[in-house]
Amino acid sequence: MRRQLFALAALSAAVTLGAATSSAAAGPVWQETGTAHVDSLSGSQGLASRADGSLVYRGLASVPLDLRVKGWNHVGDPDVAQGHVFDAYQGADSATSKMFAVTTPGGQRYEYVHPLDAGEKVNNSFAAVSPDAQWLVSGEWGDQNRLQVFPAPLLNPSTPRTGGTLPQAPQITLDKPVRDIQGCDFVDDTRLLCASDDGSKELFPEDRPLLQVDLDHKLDGGAVTGHVTSLFALPQRSVCSGGFEAEGVDYETSTGTLRAEVVPPSVCKVATTVYSFRLG
Repeated sequence: MRRQLFALAALSAAVTLGAATSSAAAGPVWQETGTAHVDSLSGSQGLASRADGSLVYRGLASVPLDLRVKGWNHVGDPDVAQGHVFDAYQGADSATSKMFAVTTPGGQRYEYVHPLDAGEKVNNSFAAVSPDAQWLVSGEWGDQNRLQVFPAPLLNPSTPRTGGTLPQAPQITLDKPVRDIQGCDFVDDTRLLCASDDGSKELFPEDRPLLQVDLDHKLDGGAVTGHVTSLFALPQRSVCSGGFEAEGVDYETSTGTLRAEVVPPSVCKVATTVYSFRLG
């Protein structure tokens, strides 16, 4: 049955590829260049590219048993920096903290727990590490006017060497609200690309938009403002009908490849579609 569903997912993606529809200013646009599929249990929550071009995927089955026992039952969109894998974990809705785990190239995992600040939501949707590997950006669910910033666990010298408590740094204040951000990744020091699962078209014209956030300066431990632009609607193609879900996003610096995950509806959700794009 699973093999048949993967075949259905592949069939649904077999369409002519072209330029993504954009509401941004005229200039180079993101061209869709291909699709791939990954088992949703192990890869529907997000992905990140390593320096050698291989990909790290995360799904519900990716949460280690020992972390589940501690109450960390959800993992978000990951990132890779200097060979270290960064994972964003959250627990139950009643939790009073969230956690970032860092796995070193040698396989050692360190856990950094962040007690929730006043007004902070429990959601921990993604981890995005700045190009200088000093800052980690994450986000909450629902309507938000900010992205959260933390010193990058382990790689920023202000953090403990073997895990511990992680304080929040001054945030990225957005110039317009965003909704249900599932993943972000840095393109360069002052630009992030983020996948939104907002299908309402209330905040942006696109259904489940791919957003660009341009910072007024690189992250340095101080407050920063981000200018939000909607680039295009993430593809939603499947032989199954129903609601789609936008998930993780990755930008591979060495190749200029942008990848975004979309979970199809109904029984087709067993296989998550990974769409690839390049600037044309």
